[in-house]
Amino acid sequence: MERTEMEKKPVLYIVIPCYNEQEVLPLTAPMFRQEVARLAEAGKIDPDSRILFVNDGSRDETWRIIQELSAGDPHFQGLCLSRNRGHQNALLCGLMEARDRCDITISIDCDGQDDIRAMDQMVEEYLSGAEIVYGVRARRKTDTFFKRFTAQAFYRLLNWMGADTVYNHADYRLVSARVLREFAGFREVNIFLRGMFPLVGFKSTCVYYDRNERLAGKSHYPLKKMLALAFDGITSLSVKPIRIITGLGVIISVISFLLILYALIAWASGRAVAGWASTLIAVALLGGIQLISLGVIGEYVGKIFLETKHRPRYIVSERTEGMPAEGDGQE
Repeated sequence: MERTEMEKKPVLYIVIPCYNEQEVLPLTAPMFRQEVARLAEAGKIDPDSRILFVNDGSRDETWRIIQELSAGDPHFQGLCLSRNRGHQNALLCGLMEARDRCDITISIDCDGQDDIRAMDQMVEEYLSGAEIVYGVRARRKTDTFFKRFTAQAFYRLLNWMGADTVYNHADYRLVSARVLREFAGFREVNIFLRGMFPLVGFKSTCVYYDRNERLAGKSHYPLKKMLALAFDGITSLSVKPIRIITGLGVIISVISFLLILYALIAWASGRAVAGWASTLIAVALLGGIQLISLGVIGEYVGKIFLETKHRPRYIVSERTEGMPAEGDGQE
């Protein structure tokens, strides 16, 4: 059912994880503030909406800048994690802190690459009944060929492996407080948010936008981190790699059985020739496959090990003034 104009305007929290962003934060913070003011003036959100920065254990002046922003404008709020926990955990921290203070959240990176103006359409979709609105990159013309190729391969690999993700969607999304309260029941330690939110359900839609160039600083997601994120997403959301190993094992077993039959026939007919090349190739091939298989299985066992410990996914060490603590600050 569509939300009517007579209903109370939704309180919006823009959740922004930050890691070593001292160069770009002074540029993008006013942009976020202007967007909140514009949406409030248009009557789409409540004027008490906030911008929540989550400092992910930055080693530069990021937290000091967040504190100064908060002291100068109550619309800015900040959380500081006790140590670097990674982008996904920092984002989760902000969403969980905001869920009982707002009606909707919009998560976005602070580098200015995601089009802030797309928030307008996201809120429109929420007012029309959507509980989750995914920000999807229509084009990646500002990316290099290598970056564009690896990113698109990343999404295709995730989908092929069975992870339910939205193609070309990162972590720019609107999520209602209703969805976040249900999402709080997902207690796993190994998280991949862009693949987990589709599992919650509820009505969802997409908003398309053009990706911009980073305003300042450098990217904190090189190829190494992108590959690690892809592997975390696959192993957290899918058991297909283990099934692939099982299928590969069956295929190799069939081939090995046929080779045994061939060897027996050659021996019986007196055509057996001693050779080291074929033996070396077979041993190396099977040894490599076995080691890869053990590595994949070990990755799953390692994740089970981490899950059984039930360690907190983040710990909040500091809050800006006006950001009340709830509980012990742990999740």
